[in-house]
Amino acid sequence: MARVEVLYSAAARQVESVTLDLPAASTVGDALQASGLPMRHGLAVDALQCGIWGRRCALSRVLRDGDRVEVYRALAVDPKQARRLRYQAQRPLKEKRPAGTGR
Repeated sequence: MARVEVLYSAAARQVESVTLDLPAASTVGDALQASGLPMRHGLAVDALQCGIWGRRCALSRVLRDGDRVEVYRALAVDPKQARRLRYQAQRPLKEKRPAGTGR
């Protein structure tokens, strides 16, 4: 038997966790099906990106006792774009100077 935890965050600061006792040689895909998380949230298991302890893995990966399976959702905003937007919101507005008045 392998005790694993499956986590999914449907939105920021909302994490749903399910702890499972699975037979030996169970896969990540088996854990997802047994958790019921994809069905509750209307997710297609084959299209999910998953990882174990923060490292991406295939749905066919065999689980070990104590593994934490994380279901990743698509990013709403590209991290680089989000950083640019935060920078633009924080920087002070520069005064416009008439052309030819120095720096």
